[in-house]
Amino acid sequence: MSGLLAKWFIKDAQRVQDPKVRSAYGKMSGIVGLLCNLLLCAGKLAVGWLSGSVAVTADAVNNLSDASSSVITLLGFKLSEKPADKGHPFGHARIEYLSGLLVAVMILLIGAELVRSSIEKILAPTPVSFQPVTFVVLAFSILVKCWMAHFYRETGKRIESETLSAAAADSRNDVISTSAVLLAMLAAHFTHLQLDGWMGLAVAVFILVSGVGILRDTLNPLLGEAPTEELSRHIAEKILAYPGVLGVHDLMVHDYGPGRRFASVHVEMSAATDVLVSHDTIDDIERDFARDDNLNLVIHYDPVVVDDEEVNAMRSRVKEIIAGISSELSFHDFRMVKGPGHTNLIFDVVCPNGFFLTEEQLKAEIDRRVQQAGHRYYTVITVDTNYASLPVQTTSGAR
Repeated sequence: MSGLLAKWFIKDAQRVQDPKVRSAYGKMSGIVGLLCNLLLCAGKLAVGWLSGSVAVTADAVNNLSDASSSVITLLGFKLSEKPADKGHPFGHARIEYLSGLLVAVMILLIGAELVRSSIEKILAPTPVSFQPVTFVVLAFSILVKCWMAHFYRETGKRIESETLSAAAADSRNDVISTSAVLLAMLAAHFTHLQLDGWMGLAVAVFILVSGVGILRDTLNPLLGEAPTEELSRHIAEKILAYPGVLGVHDLMVHDYGPGRRFASVHVEMSAATDVLVSHDTIDDIERDFARDDNLNLVIHYDPVVVDDEEVNAMRSRVKEIIAGISSELSFHDFRMVKGPGHTNLIFDVVCPNGFFLTEEQLKAEIDRRVQQAGHRYYTVITVDTNYASLPVQTTSGAR
């Protein structure tokens, strides 16, 4: 159904990397969610009023909050289309994340209020009347929410939207909560057990859990999360496929909203190669990423000495030493500076957050092991933080 709606209402629906097409998907999803949730809210409010069920009323309010979320999602995708300007040179795509954050706050506030009303019903229960129309409306709601969860999930995957993926999870939770409400009414009708308040409380808890999940998913990109392993590996492998590239390191990816990613990376190439040739290769890599991946990539060129036997031998030795300490470590920018009495080995070590050695301990341990290779070698080490989700690959041995 999501594909059919896209075919009907979105021009060039297959070009999901196009920000305009992506925004059209988001706006279409917002409209579909708004209409469906308003329909369900109206039906459940009527049934809740007729039956006196706080659980059904709570579920109706949940649908109303979902409708409000759909409005915010719709506005978020609309505002994120606004092009870059003098004050916002990277565009406004992060508004989509802010809209998701606002939705999460609304859901948490509504969930807290429903906890209060459900506890009151638990302390002072009142009979709930069961009518066939109640069963029909709630069963219909479950079917609609199942469809919405599928619709949001498929559309979210298609345009890689955390906001729509969160909406899919919220719809799935609604299926569970509405089913619980229906079971409570059936239990009251056939066994006279007054579970309405307890089921209302369960619905409220589901709302709160959904809000916390959406809050986490929207806060992560705003705070600045590491790129996924899939993206990190793709960038590294694609760069390493170009002629003359020996290694890549110091990958950083900055997310300014869906479809607005910027990245920087260091690329190692032989120092013996004409710098103009290396520069042309780097230009080609940057253009190809902009065209193929919609990624604005900036590359720093690192020349590497590869035709000196002593340099190559010590590079291999340092690689073994670092690997012997931990497979989580990598190194790059290896250089040797020879003096009359000793030789400095200069390089950077990339260390993950929370490593079991402190920066000074790591330097000391590497230096101690290097000393065993010959007393005339000293180390000058800079410890870097790994900003990617996994160490990037190299072929020069500097890992």
